[in-house]
Amino acid sequence: MFKTGKSTPLMYFIQPTRPIPYLDRALHALPNLQMIHIEDIDLYDPTIIAIADVEDFLVYQWNLPTVVIAFQHEGAALAKAWEQGALAGWIWNDLPDQPDQALLKIDAQYKRNQDSRDLPSAAELQKRLLPNPLALKDYEIETFFQPSAYLSGDWYDYWKLNDKEIIFYLADVSGHGVTSSLLTSWMAAFHGRSKTPCELIKKLNGMLMQENIEKHITMIAGILNLETHQLRWSSAGHYPPAILFEPHKPPKILSTSSFPLGLTDDLEVEEFECYLNQHARFIICSDGALEPFDGRLNEQFEQLVQHLEKQSFEPPSHVADDIAILSLCRKN
Repeated sequence: MFKTGKSTPLMYFIQPTRPIPYLDRALHALPNLQMIHIEDIDLYDPTIIAIADVEDFLVYQWNLPTVVIAFQHEGAALAKAWEQGALAGWIWNDLPDQPDQALLKIDAQYKRNQDSRDLPSAAELQKRLLPNPLALKDYEIETFFQPSAYLSGDWYDYWKLNDKEIIFYLADVSGHGVTSSLLTSWMAAFHGRSKTPCELIKKLNGMLMQENIEKHITMIAGILNLETHQLRWSSAGHYPPAILFEPHKPPKILSTSSFPLGLTDDLEVEEFECYLNQHARFIICSDGALEPFDGRLNEQFEQLVQHLEKQSFEPPSHVADDIAILSLCRKN
């Protein structure tokens, strides 16, 4: 049996097919190894790192992530092994001083690389959670969604409550990366088809506080009556504020003051109301929409409003922050 290192993950050692004078010494230095034979490789977990002789790696060309070990004169073989995807290359009679620590670093880097390779697929899955277009009488919902990397911490959703009403929200999770993007998926799955903006915000806030997740979420949520054209909406600490555009009128900035989700159990949520005249547009954005513009925050917002009014907003191809925009447009 081989020595077991508590901090080193399980790894395979593939029994060499050629004589290795330093084999026993190497096995004594390498912790937590499970010996396997080449003919049985297909039976083992393809995500676990293997340690193997370089000659076997080149001849049999298995798919396991592998650290190869060579003799001192086999530099060309090591180079070829790296070209074929070996994670690292060592020398049989000159292993690293602390091979267990070296393997920990190799394993961590390998897992990071695997995560990076999975990101495009994860991004595609996230986009599939976005709502499908709705065919609405006299209204059109327009959206824009651009993550800063593969995954986004910005999110929007909308759905029909009945034949007369739709409910919607746009949310911005603090921070970036996988945790923030997972919260957007959590919102999509667990908002519970709430019936009012206040109910939606309080439900999500309660769940966020209960799970003790160290993130906060800003949000604007609303409900639109397709027959009366009344729109009721609430904000949870969201910036930029909602904007109402109407023909032949200056833009109306619908500012509010409130706390984001995830900061307090006693979240006070006010509900506001406006009427959508013909050809009116009610637009909500995440703060990433300010990024294309220069100046301070107020100046950036003024420029955003001007471009949204002219319908000339063009985000840069590469952004440092996620961008999400949701627009409700009354056509008749």
